[in-house]
Amino acid sequence: MNRERVSDSVVRQVEELILEGALKPGDRLPAERTFAAQLGVSRPSLREGLQILSARGLLNTRRGGATEVTESLNPALENPLLELISASADAQEDVMELRHAIESMAAYHAAARRTEPDIEMLRTAYKRMIVSHGEGDAVIEAKADADFHLAIGEASHNVVLVHVMRSLFSLLRRSIHYNLENLYKRPENFKHLRDQHYHLMNAIIDGDPKAAKAASDSHISYVEKTLREMNVRRRREARANRRVNALDA
Repeated sequence: MNRERVSDSVVRQVEELILEGALKPGDRLPAERTFAAQLGVSRPSLREGLQILSARGLLNTRRGGATEVTESLNPALENPLLELISASADAQEDVMELRHAIESMAAYHAAARRTEPDIEMLRTAYKRMIVSHGEGDAVIEAKADADFHLAIGEASHNVVLVHVMRSLFSLLRRSIHYNLENLYKRPENFKHLRDQHYHLMNAIIDGDPKAAKAASDSHISYVEKTLREMNVRRRREARANRRVNALDA
């Protein structure tokens, strides 16, 4: 009976670590001796608890004995349909609408609930995003931009919101990558985006939920408006090229 209760304690503690985001999908668990000490249980009890979690699909044991948090905890949010959406330029407005709603809420709650570690994480993410712009690699820049927004999600301390944002990370990253390729090529656009991110970060650091929400809304609205204008310009250029090609024929 005692062993069963202890193993249940292991299950509960590990589930809390996953739910709170301390253990992320793909993370490797600490060494058995270390982890057992951290959880305050014996190694046999730890093994029992981890076996229960593995049976539930939350953990995977790799060849060689390493145990990891399951990479895809929500397959429904990471399926081939999302790949189609993320690859479609026509779906970008829908993606931006989703980002608008989710990130607005995340910014509001982050400003109300942020802690000192959250503030430090947000500052680090912002610096990394700015530095990445000078590296000339859109993939790295897209990931840094996405990480900044995910840091805001984590600072909201809404575990459901955090996991929704993480599950949509691939879609979010691809959306931002698309935006970066089209927005950051123009120096004036980068200046606006840099300043928008800076104001958003400071509103959260200052603990002003309304200002943070407004900054997030303003940022996404700017991106939506600029992308829309660029798409109109692109269609006009394509139409003009078709006319030129028709005349040449």
